[in-house]
Amino acid sequence: MRADTIRFLLLVDADPVDRRLVAATASRAGWNTLGAPSASEACELLGGPNGHEIRAVLVGKWDPVTGPALVRSLRADRPGLPIIVLAEGGSVGQAVEAMRAGASDFLVRPVAADRLVEALAVNADRRRAAGELAPLSEKMAPSLSLDELVGAAPDFRAALAVAAKAARSRLALLIVGEAGAGKETIARAIHEASPRARGPFLTIDCRAVPANIVDSELFGHVAGAFPGAFAERIGKLVEADGGTLLLDEVASLPLSTQKLLDRVLATGEVRPVGCNGSNSVDVRLIATSSKPLADDFDPGLAERLSGTIVPVPALRERTGDIPALARHLLARHTGQPGIRPLSIGEDALAVLMRYGWPGNVRQLSNVLFRAALQCQGAALTADDFPHIALQSRFSNRIGDNAGEIGATATSAALAGAPSITLWRTDGHLRTLEEVEADLIRLAIGHYRGKMTEVARRLGIGRSTLYRKLGELGIDTGA
Repeated sequence: MRADTIRFLLLVDADPVDRRLVAATASRAGWNTLGAPSASEACELLGGPNGHEIRAVLVGKWDPVTGPALVRSLRADRPGLPIIVLAEGGSVGQAVEAMRAGASDFLVRPVAADRLVEALAVNADRRRAAGELAPLSEKMAPSLSLDELVGAAPDFRAALAVAAKAARSRLALLIVGEAGAGKETIARAIHEASPRARGPFLTIDCRAVPANIVDSELFGHVAGAFPGAFAERIGKLVEADGGTLLLDEVASLPLSTQKLLDRVLATGEVRPVGCNGSNSVDVRLIATSSKPLADDFDPGLAERLSGTIVPVPALRERTGDIPALARHLLARHTGQPGIRPLSIGEDALAVLMRYGWPGNVRQLSNVLFRAALQCQGAALTADDFPHIALQSRFSNRIGDNAGEIGATATSAALAGAPSITLWRTDGHLRTLEEVEADLIRLAIGHYRGKMTEVARRLGIGRSTLYRKLGELGIDTGA
């Protein structure tokens, strides 16, 4: 590695064991770690001859008494340096305190290796303007029902219609969408709307589990099954019995694991690693993927997952939803302890609508959370989002800029985002057929796929409803 590509991480932590663990994790992602047991030593390293090579700081233990002063002293030496804080538990108050002191991100201990690496990569990205918060706000957000998911764009309503119908089924399904588009939120909403709502909802990030232990994570193992298996382990499929198991980025699973998983879905039997017997389970599998499954994915599992696909559109593809979505997210954030109620002005919403949101809804949520923390007035204005305005004008990254939206459509969205979009992006009205299709999708989503209720509320017969579904090309899935 050339000297000009070396990245140094400054770890401020009095615990040498934690320093070794973090250093090992960071080194796999190309970081060299410098340890500083105290704030004074950290500041000395930052001000030393090689301090300019330090690209990020990790505060290993958050102390509510000394933490704010530590962050402020680091900020004084290097104003633009990313500072990530680790803290015990999921205290919203601690997060707010750390962010107000000047921290860039807040991770909950114990932090998974992939989460730490992701936070380092995002915060050290010099293309990311200051003021954009890395994944924090979604960690503290409550689950939403399908009825509470905000969006009037036709493609989004179509996705919710499929999700609502799928909630009544026990079959596996696949949610496809870009990172941050809301796949896990929709998966949780499907679980909450299903007969399994009282059962467990467990998740596995398939990217984060090493290939050599993923079978143990999913299926469990018996003692002595492999070197290091000193005790029996219950797999996530058994733990999720009676509920739902979410596999995030399922395409990251090894092919051999995909085949074993297909067998479990076919038979309902889970065989732990190293065991001759099996356990019967009743679990609903939901998988997510950032793109359609590749040709080298196991065909049997792909067929099961593809029986119902929920395609989640990117936020830049539903720009008209941004005002209503921003108001909704801001209301959730300002309901957190330590954050006072705020409104958001139309000038700020117009700035948000012009940006392409490569990080999708997650990025929008994080930006609003940071702005709410820093706002001194009673409402967020365009001045609270200078980094968004700058990136939407000058960034060369693909997806940082939204396509132009017609003036009429913009005005309609800013006025309150009607539940059904009436305007095209060029400012002209949409056709009656398109609006009717959206109304049907809205009803299917609202009544959670109960087609008899949908037909009754629309004032038409059930057979007429199904005829219209066929004529309009609406696929309700499941």
